[in-house]
Amino acid sequence: MAAPETRSELGPGLSVARARANAEQTRSKYGKSENGEQRLRSRAAFGRVRPEYGQCGRRSTQKRPVPSLRSILLLLVLTAFSSVGCTHQYILNTDVEDTDFNRKVIEYCEEYRHAVEQRNTARLLKMAHPSYYEDGGNVDASDDLDYEGLEKYLNSEFNQARAIRYEIHYRNVSEGRKNTVLVDYTYSASYKIPTVHGDVWRRRVADNRLQLTRQGEGFRILSGM
Repeated sequence: MAAPETRSELGPGLSVARARANAEQTRSKYGKSENGEQRLRSRAAFGRVRPEYGQCGRRSTQKRPVPSLRSILLLLVLTAFSSVGCTHQYILNTDVEDTDFNRKVIEYCEEYRHAVEQRNTARLLKMAHPSYYEDGGNVDASDDLDYEGLEKYLNSEFNQARAIRYEIHYRNVSEGRKNTVLVDYTYSASYKIPTVHGDVWRRRVADNRLQLTRQGEGFRILSGM
């Protein structure tokens, strides 16, 4: 009589013989070769990257060229020189280039502006050149203005206003003919005018040009008041 088969219980209803049978079935499915066992281990490793995809996550070891310190310094120097060459300094609150001569012109024009706000006819007549002349901008000579008529004109304008605010934005200072200086600007003039309904403010904005002539260390106005 054959000896009875020894069973070792591995769990409810699972014997050693059955476990061996399952192992044999698994080996026959994947093969007994080394490649088969490797595939089995790869299949069992959860989350492990397959060998054929392992190169995807590697960073490139190729080095990028690094600029030399000398080339960086040269670039900085060239940039600084180009910035200095293209930069112009302007007199504060103007479009006029900041030079000693232009500052002198603007300071003189500011004296003129303050005289207008103060309605100072005597001061404006001193600033005007004896050759002062305005052609009125048309062919009609009846509205032309010379030095003799300047005082009457200024008094007439100032008498119509109880107060004046005169603001100037200087746009350009340039050389004119016969040793003259041209000052182009935009003015904003506000006049306080008496009316039957009380005093009201009137405002006018326009472009204008003062023509100056050099006289000693200063200037005199030839036209543009």
